[in-house]
Amino acid sequence: MKSINKTLALIALASSSAVFAATDFDTLDVDGSGTISQAEASVDAKLMSMFSELDTNQNGELSKEEFSEA
Repeated sequence: MKSINKTLALIALASSSAVFAATDFDTLDVDGSGTISQAEASVDAKLMSMFSELDTNQNGELSKEEFSEA
């Protein structure tokens, strides 16, 4: 069920015009986990292009600290 909710939230975010303004951590952290996954980051092309670089511990998620380096 959580997976479905995450997917629906990402689809809603991606389909909204606000997605292009979604540059703050809390907006991108759709599931409220305290990190930004690659799926969540995928709504921002610039962030995705920098994701691997920003993910300094290479765990596949961006912490607030890692995100702040963007």
